[in-house]
Amino acid sequence: MITTKYFFLLILITAGFAFILLYHWFSTKVILADKQLTIHLGEDNNEQLIHSNVNHWQTAPAKLDDAATYRNYDEQFVIIYNRVPKTGSTSFVNLTYDLCKKNAFHVLHINITANMHVLSLPNQLKFVRNITAWDSMKPAFYHGHMAFLDFSKFGMPSKPMYINLIRQPLDRLVSYYYFLRYGDDYRPYLVRHRAGDTMTFDECVARQKPDCDPTNMWLQIPFFCGHHAECWNPGSSWALEQAKRNLVNDYFLVGLTEEMDEFIELLELSLPRLYRGAVAHFQKSNKSHLRKTKSKVEPAAETVAKIKESAVWQMENELYEFARDQFHFVQRKLRTPGRNVMQDFMYEKIKPNPNGAAKN
Repeated sequence: MITTKYFFLLILITAGFAFILLYHWFSTKVILADKQLTIHLGEDNNEQLIHSNVNHWQTAPAKLDDAATYRNYDEQFVIIYNRVPKTGSTSFVNLTYDLCKKNAFHVLHINITANMHVLSLPNQLKFVRNITAWDSMKPAFYHGHMAFLDFSKFGMPSKPMYINLIRQPLDRLVSYYYFLRYGDDYRPYLVRHRAGDTMTFDECVARQKPDCDPTNMWLQIPFFCGHHAECWNPGSSWALEQAKRNLVNDYFLVGLTEEMDEFIELLELSLPRLYRGAVAHFQKSNKSHLRKTKSKVEPAAETVAKIKESAVWQMENELYEFARDQFHFVQRKLRTPGRNVMQDFMYEKIKPNPNGAAKN
């Protein structure tokens, strides 16, 4: 009887061990299958997986346009628009103010004492440090009548994106000449410095008055040239070349006053984080073409010819044409040649294959 009891006990113990072994074997199979399924799904969705004990090369790569990555990058945007006077900047800035709440970014005006265009050396360093570290204001759009400032010489870990608009130099000078006398439709109640002076621009040039001196056109070059002393020397060939270098190396985009619609289109396509919906808003907004100078008289052909003899006009016009060519080049590269199809790019021939199994 005792032998029979021990026999049944032995059978129960053996069955228990067998059950435990079968359970562990089954669990291992299920876990491995689940892990393989997870990897497979991750490859289908192009999602980055948590590695755990899976080899790095067995995981699928993250999407290059991963929303979280782009979002983190976009939230650090700092754009500086060092706007040149009388280039249509008021219309563009008002568009940006209209978009800032909708697209959730900050707009800040840079107001320098006495409308000076160059910051003192202590203020250069203070300004650079301030907007670089002011994270609570990012993404940010800064604007003001200030010359280009090179952030790289201050040892900052990152640089802002500069944008600007440029205008035909004689048109800008004539507009400013009449603006000082008659104001504009933006603030018609404001009395300007030359109010009451009815002398036309043609008469001014004929009498060689200082308000229409060609040296007054020397403004777009120094704004792009920067804070160097030579930038502000009218007729400096060094300043012109430096302005060109800065325009192509440090400006994300420089548009034309005469083609502001196209400038805004490029910004919306390139920087949708800030300029989503900009084109439609600009076209329907009553702020699209602000600050039209009143009582402006176009100069006579003789006046234009005389102005164009000056070295300053020739240099300023050379910068304008340089910027125009660059802007049109950027526009052409938006679409595939011969077809109205937006340009795209992709990555191919990626080695080693990030989706392939690791080789030990």
